[in-house]
Amino acid sequence: MIVRPPSNWLRMLFVWNGSVLKSILPQLLLMLAISTLAVVTDGRILGAKIPLDTAPFPLMGVSMAIFLGFRNNAAYARFVEARQIWGRILIASRALVSQARSYLPPDADGFERQLFVGRLIAFVYALMHQLRRTDPAPDLQRYLPAEEVQQLLQMQYMPIAILDNLRLMLARAVRHHQGPDLLLWLLDSQVSELAAACGGCERISHTPIPFPYGVLVHRTVYLYCFLLPFGLVDTIGAATPLVSVFVAYTLFALEAIAQEISEPFGIEPNCLALMAMTRNIERSLLEQCGEPLPAIAGQRGPYSFH
Repeated sequence: MIVRPPSNWLRMLFVWNGSVLKSILPQLLLMLAISTLAVVTDGRILGAKIPLDTAPFPLMGVSMAIFLGFRNNAAYARFVEARQIWGRILIASRALVSQARSYLPPDADGFERQLFVGRLIAFVYALMHQLRRTDPAPDLQRYLPAEEVQQLLQMQYMPIAILDNLRLMLARAVRHHQGPDLLLWLLDSQVSELAAACGGCERISHTPIPFPYGVLVHRTVYLYCFLLPFGLVDTIGAATPLVSVFVAYTLFALEAIAQEISEPFGIEPNCLALMAMTRNIERSLLEQCGEPLPAIAGQRGPYSFH
């Protein structure tokens, strides 16, 4: 995801980076060619006049608007829910570190605070890499012992395995300090919140918008746009390419935006900024523990919890 400061109205007219214009440019060029052909041939194909006027297009536009609106609303709902889930991960992680530092005093034979925080940060990175299907090893190696990293890399549900290790650490620490069961319940509730957030991300990632909706919208948009020049040519003549390409840009762009944000954990410019959010959680937890902070983006700081 691209995060940028607010732009003025003139810059917004010409912005390129982050716009879907790059992905739909071939379709717009095809529309320009079709609409130019319609003008040159006066709306004929192989010598036969296509008997279209502008009357049917408003009726087609109503039905198309309904399907486009549904698809965009469904895609944006997935995007918003994914962002809310990662907000809950931040809140639960901060609360868990604060509670562990406050209620579980460090002890050589009990609670290893640095390893605990390292595992919590490793969980966030493991979840990010699982959602994006990327290699988590370099980030895990910064916070976990080599043997544990090797074990985790063999597991299919790595974030859950890390949460299980966190839960075992908390249970041993509470019992070692003879803490009340209520304390264990309090700490375990934050781990359960992280597990629920992980499940919510998996649900979004593994349950795309039903394929027939995408096919229907795609076919309707392209059929509408390809027929539009032949309905406009008798009315506006030489202006047909300009109007047709503008209408096509709007419809193609809406479909492309819905496609991008319907997969909020992807790597497209308009997907969630998972790397930035993960780094923000990492920095927040390290600051709570008084550890050096990594750079906001790019470089990784020279620290380790080994």
